[in-house]
Amino acid sequence: MARLYGDENFPYPVVLALRRLGHDVLTAQEAGKAGQKIQDAVVLADATADGRAILTHNRKDFIHLHNQQPNHSGIIVCTIDLDFEGAANRIDTEIRLYLELTNRLIRVNRPRAERA
Repeated sequence: MARLYGDENFPYPVVLALRRLGHDVLTAQEAGKAGQKIQDAVVLADATADGRAILTHNRKDFIHLHNQQPNHSGIIVCTIDLDFEGAANRIDTEIRLYLELTNRLIRVNRPRAERA
């Protein structure tokens, strides 16, 4: 399964659901990196050094980083979704499409609301 790193704003319930699906997920809080205003480039470098793909809602900044620094362990940018189990299942489905996450930018979006 994938080695992932949830940045400090990534929802813990999604992390727990991903772990139940078999993924090795480390959070910024568990790594002792939360609340320190660490720059995104440093977060990406640290995750890459540990062989982990980033999980983030900070789409704009991490897409920009991917374009500037395409050599990394993977970046998974997600839209905010309060359906935590659904979000974890969508992430799991997307990352299972790849044998390797290295240097990939993966976008995971919540489903559009159905109109009545």
